Amino acid sequence: MEPTPTLKPAKAEIIKQAKAYVEQLFDEKLPRQLVYHSFKHTNTVAKEAAALGQAAQLAAPDQEALVLAAWFHDTGYIDKYDGHEYRSIELAEQWLTEKNYPAERIALVKDTIRATHRDEKRDTELAKLLVDADMSNLGREDCLADAELLRTEWEATQGKVYTNAQWAEFQLDFLLQHKYLSEAGKARYKDQLKENIKEQRKSLKKQEKKEKKKAEEAEGYAEGKRGVETMFRSTYSQHQRLSQMADQKANMMISLNTVLLSVIITYLGAKTSTIGPAFTKNPVLAIPMGLLVATALGSVVTAILSAQPDVTAFKWLRRSPQIATNRRVNILFFGNFTKLSLDHFQDGMHELMRDRDLLYNNMITDIYYLGEVLSRKYRLLRVSYTIFMVGLILTALAFGIVLLYKA
Repeated sequence: MEPTPTLKPAKAEIIKQAKAYVEQLFDEKLPRQLVYHSFKHTNTVAKEAAALGQAAQLAAPDQEALVLAAWFHDTGYIDKYDGHEYRSIELAEQWLTEKNYPAERIALVKDTIRATHRDEKRDTELAKLLVDADMSNLGREDCLADAELLRTEWEATQGKVYTNAQWAEFQLDFLLQHKYLSEAGKARYKDQLKENIKEQRKSLKKQEKKEKKKAEEAEGYAEGKRGVETMFRSTYSQHQRLSQMADQKANMMISLNTVLLSVIITYLGAKTSTIGPAFTKNPVLAIPMGLLVATALGSVVTAILSAQPDVTAFKWLRRSPQIATNRRVNILFFGNFTKLSLDHFQDGMHELMRDRDLLYNNMITDIYYLGEVLSRKYRLLRVSYTIFMVGLILTALAFGIVLLYKA
């Protein structure tokens, strides 16, 4: 009896074309928030599917169908997240039909992709092999790193936020419950799956210790978490009221001095007014009028500077993506995060949501810079009111002196 020849992974032209098509499709249409279900993941699943098919000694046509299903199994993510498998089936059917692929083989590829949905049956050998390839990350050394990518993706797309301890517990439960379906999958991944479970248990214990330590430290805050939040809320509210008061005072000075300047310029320049000829006949009036104009001008300029928007930002932010850990930067402020790329902003926000100390640090930083802006506003307002007051006094004195001189 002749030995069974070793089957090699399918290298048909149709598979090469499928790879190129999926790569271009993901590059053009896959949402950037999908950092786990990316082309890298699909490429890995296709390679694992080919290896499992070879280990299971599939016939060449079935090997080809399995690898094609692997390439298309996540393409539906370009349009939808939940239920993407059914959209993947549609895209695979459309593309394979355009390539004149046999109808019965298209049906086989579609059934194999359908099996990757959690509610579908996995009765056939191809279905079991593809599902095992899709979940192969659980039985590989990069399991924990891939899990962090999935965590980030869920937070960005599904709004599911976990603490480090919660995520470690979730991952451990998932690893313990998972069972590979095919014999080839069990043989290829079972040993590393056991190692990953051990590592995840260690990670969970480590995170639980950290959470316990943070809980103990939190008791040191005034009246616990509620007291801290009340303090921040009242401080922000006070800053907003002070800022509104400063803007109202600045607007009052701007309006008053603008009207004053308009009236002076209009009457001095009008030939028909009584003040215009009087001013021409008595040049000495230029002194009090000049003081009044200078007073109004100086006061309105400083009031405008006070009301002028002031955005505190750092020019070096683009070159420093690790902003979430920088105590000088408040990532919650638009003047800072608009200087970043979307990826860096998302990374910073995820880090901020995971770490309470970083969150409080950002809020404290925000209050500090709000105080700086308020200090500048009120300093300029004080200058504006002082100029106006002193200018009016000097103008009145100058007019009095002129009247006495004329008398």
